[in-house]
Amino acid sequence: MKKRELAISLSKLKVFEKPKVKLEQYLTEPEIAADTLWIAYMNKDIKDKIITDLGCGTGTFGFGSLLLGAKKAYMIEVDKETLDIAKENKKILEKKFDIKLNAQMMNQDIRNFRKKSDVVIQNPPFGVQKSHTDKLFLVKAMETAPVIYSFHKIESEKFIKKFSEENGFKSKLIKVYNLPIKRIYFFHTKRKYRVKVGLWKIWK
Repeated sequence: MKKRELAISLSKLKVFEKPKVKLEQYLTEPEIAADTLWIAYMNKDIKDKIITDLGCGTGTFGFGSLLLGAKKAYMIEVDKETLDIAKENKKILEKKFDIKLNAQMMNQDIRNFRKKSDVVIQNPPFGVQKSHTDKLFLVKAMETAPVIYSFHKIESEKFIKKFSEENGFKSKLIKVYNLPIKRIYFFHTKRKYRVKVGLWKIWK
């Protein structure tokens, strides 16, 4: 599967029906998700690997990884309604490609996740609604896998470098995106925002 085909497939998936502000639920644009997954794929961090998507939302990174040849995907989501949408998306993709996706979806807080994997790919909350949520996701990612791809606000660069080093990891900002965010919450005054975010690779 090529990157363009992946982006098209991800664009057909169902999205949040009632996004929850306290969970900072935002859609990762299919083009950006596909680009991220393709970067990981080209770095040999997807094919035949066990992937974990912490805070998987409607399943973009987990399912995208499986379509690119991942061995298995753990998909962790605390919001049951959102995970139910992810389960519908699994059926959509399995029917479209006539395959069985090896996805283990878990409705739980990421702090209770205990499995190990080869790679974590995540777009965690940025900690706007609840301080240090992004740090919580990084801690769990570091407990889970030796390789991590993670989105954070670009202003977090110094923190991520320092935090990674303190925990025995290296980090590299590998790409910057202007993430489009549509008006979905009461405090949004514009139809669409652009937030500058970075994709970091963090590894042991």
